[in-house]
Amino acid sequence: MMNGRQRMQAKLVHKMRGITLIELMIVVVIIGLMAVIAYPNYREFVARAKRNEAKAALLQIATNQERFYLQNNTYTCDMTRLGFSAAAGFITESRTYTVDVTACTANNFTAQAVYNNADAEVGKCGSFQINGRNVKTSAPDTDCWTRTR
Repeated sequence: MMNGRQRMQAKLVHKMRGITLIELMIVVVIIGLMAVIAYPNYREFVARAKRNEAKAALLQIATNQERFYLQNNTYTCDMTRLGFSAAAGFITESRTYTVDVTACTANNFTAQAVYNNADAEVGKCGSFQINGRNVKTSAPDTDCWTRTR
């Protein structure tokens, strides 16, 4: 015969069988909603990081060009003379932008980073440029150098 304590334990064991299908579906829906909200923000964060990588590479080229100009009184299109491993351009670490010095004269240079992939980013910040006068441009959007979002 069962005493009161044993009956209560039997009722608890009987009630705690697991989760229902409805409870499981509610959890799946909540996770799905969180993913729908978070994924676009994640994509934008990754795109901004890649843009910053391209801008940093161009600023490094500009700094090296100015150093070269101070020593030689001219700019160069040869990337190896600027301290890079390849003579003609390189691909950023994330393999997203190709960076190169596209034009140079004794008194000016233009360096450019061009987006490599065919996705929505091409329509936003497909290319960045900087020249010897520190004029920074981007295309097709013109505010990519200053955009924080």
